[in-house]
Amino acid sequence: MVLLRSIATVGGFTLISRVLGFLRDILIAAVLGAGAGADVFFVAFKLPNLFRRLFAEGAFSMAFVPMFAGRIEGDGIEAAKAFAEAAFSVLFWALLIFVGVIELAMPLVMLGFAPGFIGDAAKFDLAVELTRITFPYLLFIALVSLMAGVLNSLGQFAAAAATPILLNLCLIGAILGLANFTETPSHALAWGVVAAGGVQFIWLYAACGRAGVWIRLSFPRLTGDVKVLMKRMAPVAVGAGIYQINLVIDTIIASFLPSGSISYLFFADRVNQLPLGVIGVAVGTALLPLLSCQVQAGDDKAALHSQNRALEFSLLLTLPAAAALMVIAVPVVRVLFERGAFGGPETVATAAALAVYAIGLPAYVAVKTLAPGFFARKDTATPVKIAVVCLLVNLVLNLILMGPFKHVGIAMATVISSWLNAGLLTYVLHKRGHFVLDDRLRHRLPRIILASAGMTAALALALTPLGGALAGSMTERIAALAALVVGGMAMFGALGWVTGAARPQDLKSLYRGAEAD
Repeated sequence: MVLLRSIATVGGFTLISRVLGFLRDILIAAVLGAGAGADVFFVAFKLPNLFRRLFAEGAFSMAFVPMFAGRIEGDGIEAAKAFAEAAFSVLFWALLIFVGVIELAMPLVMLGFAPGFIGDAAKFDLAVELTRITFPYLLFIALVSLMAGVLNSLGQFAAAAATPILLNLCLIGAILGLANFTETPSHALAWGVVAAGGVQFIWLYAACGRAGVWIRLSFPRLTGDVKVLMKRMAPVAVGAGIYQINLVIDTIIASFLPSGSISYLFFADRVNQLPLGVIGVAVGTALLPLLSCQVQAGDDKAALHSQNRALEFSLLLTLPAAAALMVIAVPVVRVLFERGAFGGPETVATAAALAVYAIGLPAYVAVKTLAPGFFARKDTATPVKIAVVCLLVNLVLNLILMGPFKHVGIAMATVISSWLNAGLLTYVLHKRGHFVLDDRLRHRLPRIILASAGMTAALALALTPLGGALAGSMTERIAALAALVVGGMAMFGALGWVTGAARPQDLKSLYRGAEAD
């Protein structure tokens, strides 16, 4: 398994998904704006996605992949397949019951998830109705995560990486083709969410079959392996989901702020998720099975090398992306979302949140790189302790900062707690001897920072001559933003080469699996 090649596969499909996601969000912004209707849909969309990211992609994936990879390494594919089928059956029946209970208790759930809606009966009732439609998505997507873990452990990343594309296509189809046949456009989007879950499930089930791993549903049995899996899932749910839990806290608190605050944070986070998804998710997805195999084989030197290269590659792309988003936040939001019901004030408010979120981007990605160092070693207790500390810090900072800074204060709290999370993970791994910056990364990191700073200065200077175009027609705005993006990339590439932050032969050697001098 070649790390960079795996990252490139996952990242490439994720990039396509993010582009389609932007198209989706552009349509949502144009139709719903950033008002009450948008706030309600985003709450209905966030609740099943919270459990998906915490338990399906978080706890379950982080606990399942090392165990499945270990079964392949130690006992062969048939033993691994039997384990996957047992986990699949337990997960299906448990989630079926869980979804049913939440559906019945949705008004009570909404009291806790969006308490700020209580003062508006119509808004609260609509939130309950839409979330009841979207919540079965969790059942489908949790099973999708299991099958994705199977395929990733087999080194087949493409099918799993492509599944988010299907979600965005379903939502685009819903808002374009179904909105005229439902009570509101928000209802159409809600039905699009649950339909996407079914489509993604069928897609990956067929992909597992093509890989020779047909996963059968049976009566749930708590085998020894399943019990171990469940035991490891509990703490990972918090440890791996720190960022998502922070966002939930953000949503709860933002529901008390003026109407539109939830939407500002949502749209800002969507832009921030582009580099986070393409880089962070790709690195985490590709790194975990590789580290699990290396640790299982007792090759600590290879594991350390893999983690250093993953962090180097992540920072090489993330630091300039973060710097650029801080400088050109307003033009980015204006081009992507400013049309229809989404006007100038919404652009300014969203861009302010985006500029702050971008400060935390390197931390978000670093967490994705560092966390597999724990999960590969089957350590779930330490990340949970770190997560609890970060959650408390985030909550306190939210309450302190929301008063003077409104929704931007919520973004600030998320950023600070995320940097704290990354710092604590690094400290503990280093203290245990599981992670240390190697000579190459220590040599490259200050050069990456220098190249990013130079690019940032160039972008800031370019905003003045391009100011007229950035405020002109949509065609002029797109052209000016494209010039900024392409020019920034070219400037960083040139500065990276001059400073020694990156060399083309390094990337080539990583992709081939060789080592550069």
